[in-house]
Amino acid sequence: MKKLFCLMLAFVLVASSLAGCGGETTQPDTPTTNENGSTDGGEAAFKIGGTGPLTGGAAIYGIAVKNGAQIAVDEINALGGIQFELNYQDDEHNSEKAVNAFNALLDWGVQITLGSVTSTPGIATSAENFEHRIFALTPSASSTDVTAGKDNVFQLCFTDPNQGLASAQYIYDNELAEKVAIIYNNSDAYSTGIFETFMEKADELGLEIVSVTTFTEDSKTDFSVQIDDAKNSGAELVFLPIYYEPAALIFQQAAAVNYAPLYFGVDGMDGILTLEGFETSYAEGVMLLTPFNADATDARTVSFVATYQELFGETPNQFAADGYDCIYAIYEAILKSDGAITPDMSAQDINEELVAIFLGDFVFNGLTGENMTWDETGAVAKAPKGMVIIDGAYVGMD
Repeated sequence: MKKLFCLMLAFVLVASSLAGCGGETTQPDTPTTNENGSTDGGEAAFKIGGTGPLTGGAAIYGIAVKNGAQIAVDEINALGGIQFELNYQDDEHNSEKAVNAFNALLDWGVQITLGSVTSTPGIATSAENFEHRIFALTPSASSTDVTAGKDNVFQLCFTDPNQGLASAQYIYDNELAEKVAIIYNNSDAYSTGIFETFMEKADELGLEIVSVTTFTEDSKTDFSVQIDDAKNSGAELVFLPIYYEPAALIFQQAAAVNYAPLYFGVDGMDGILTLEGFETSYAEGVMLLTPFNADATDARTVSFVATYQELFGETPNQFAADGYDCIYAIYEAILKSDGAITPDMSAQDINEELVAIFLGDFVFNGLTGENMTWDETGAVAKAPKGMVIIDGAYVGMD
């Protein structure tokens, strides 16, 4: 398996970058700012905000990002010196509600944002970031439309096009199947973005795509037509550039008709093992690309996983790690400014300083990648990790 994953990793390194979160949880304590902009301890604090689905079907993503970011904020505040206050607003994975949530952050006095957690709302809020000149580093809104034409919006996650490219290359290089089916969400920017580049690369490589079917947000409960089409077409592998919730239903409904192909997913699949009521045996053998491996043995990952499990009672997914890394990337960028960025500055002045740093010689090492850098499109360059689900757990393919 190690040899197989190395082939994919080599491809992704050439491409330079890749793309891409339940229930109520108890949040750790966070400092609150007073009228003078200081924390309860008296230190001036930067106001960092974000929007994400904290309720609804995509809440696993938003809650995970918020939890991971809060852990980072607490760790940084405990160090003394630079202080952060975090404010996450619920957007329910809805563009209109995301803009309303962004406006609530404006009223609060937000100075820096983590953008939105998911892509479709992220496209809407990134336009607001650009208009108001507030710096954004999104953990997981991976559509290129999130950053396109917006010089102050950056992504910590892999971009959608490169996820599609890498997935097609991996399937081809490792001869996983002769016939491939695809099921994607044609009403979602994230899913369609990955699908389009996957198809381009599949055509270039000569992969035989025997079935392409779609669904929308309004029709993501019954996949019998899509499954029958893939099965009747003889597909040995089904590529799913979708989020975990519809994927779980596809696995269950395919098993009910004795269809057991290989499944290959992307980073939006992460979170499926913690979906309430899901029988994880349905996901046995599912492969996906992700930047984070909770089983890694480096000290930083071990500490983060232990803290997350203690606070929230579950193993963190990649979205939690993305949120954690976003906060630390902003923290290290502020440190790099050598005092040029302070919490008494306007959001607009902070924005200009952070943009210059992220487009300069800034290099960040985090849970989700080493030696991360950013280009003028806002995309991050970092290597992926391949995961396969075995016995109800993610196992690294390296």
